[in-house]
Amino acid sequence: MRSTTLLALLAVVLLYLVSGALVFQALEQPHEQQAQRELGEVREKFLRAHPCVSDQDLGLFIKEVADALGGGANPDTNSTSNSNHSAWDLGSAFFFSGTIITTIGYGNAALRTDAGRLFCIFYALVGIPLFGILLAGVGDRLGSSLRRGIGHIEAIFLKWQVPPELVRILSAVLFLLIGCLLFVLTPTFVFCYVEGWSKLEAIYFVVVTLTTVGFGDYVAGASPNQNSAAYQPLVWFWILLGLAYFASVLTTIGNWLRVVSRRTRAEMGGLTAQAASWTGTVTARVTQRVGPTAPPPPEKERPPLPPPPCPAQPASRPLSPAAPEKTEPPSPPTASALDYPSENLAFIDESSDTQSERGCALPRAPRGSRRPLNTPRKPARPRGPGRPRDKGVPA
Repeated sequence: MRSTTLLALLAVVLLYLVSGALVFQALEQPHEQQAQRELGEVREKFLRAHPCVSDQDLGLFIKEVADALGGGANPDTNSTSNSNHSAWDLGSAFFFSGTIITTIGYGNAALRTDAGRLFCIFYALVGIPLFGILLAGVGDRLGSSLRRGIGHIEAIFLKWQVPPELVRILSAVLFLLIGCLLFVLTPTFVFCYVEGWSKLEAIYFVVVTLTTVGFGDYVAGASPNQNSAAYQPLVWFWILLGLAYFASVLTTIGNWLRVVSRRTRAEMGGLTAQAASWTGTVTARVTQRVGPTAPPPPEKERPPLPPPPCPAQPASRPLSPAAPEKTEPPSPPTASALDYPSENLAFIDESSDTQSERGCALPRAPRGSRRPLNTPRKPARPRGPGRPRDKGVPA
């Protein structure tokens, strides 16, 4: 990710946080002030009804009650009642361990002993990665099962001659609706019935739990009236499946955003190429209308190398009177002097190697200037002892 994109994203997140802080402050601060005033009125009323109790003693009592509630004590029960409810029975402890490894952390039950806090540190360090691996596997299987079921529905739509683009949209909507029905709406009605919450409170608990926010103001199974030991473990398994579903949804959204980003980059690249082509065309037309611009200053050219010298051509022999005169133009020079081995053999023998090295070919004599057959040949130079004689040439 580029630095500019990262800074822009950070600015958007900070702006989102500030806007959320302003909204929550406007909504919750008046309610807090009202609750504080009501608490003061109740305290004044209690002191007037019991003049033997001092203000300091009442303040200490309220503080001890708040600490006891934070430690898990229930104000509805006391030491004289025969209630067996405990915040640390096996089902509640299992649910608490599940909130640690799922990183929800409701906070309704907290550890008060040093040994428990020390054990919680190592327990979380091991359990959170382990749960992450489990969540990835469950999310993969759950997403595959849902997509397989939606695939059958897509096949039905395709048989009905529904356009493929519309089928993709319908399959995505069905994926979201089925997941919300199984992991959001159904638990909402279950919690309304079991916990006695309103629909808003139940769906608030569902969303806060499956997003791993976990405020702890509403916790399933925390009521003393709930005596079933298997209730909270079942709630934890629902949390596992719900988190896996949301993880698969987030993965699908991430893949979709990646595809959209690639397509956008490709389209922007095409638009950039078209803009560059259009700019070049317009520039060329303007240049043609206005006239050629001043040529750039000439670069300092190197002096050309002189061509390799070619050996002097032997003087052409006088034409025989019997030779017919022809006005045909001479043929172009050949690529090698060995094309005509019967002419100037002595000269060719001495200079063929030199001519091939220098790349200078001897021009072919004109057709009309060839000597007749009865003209005596010029004796060739004697050759070295190791070179054979040419056939037909006298020594």
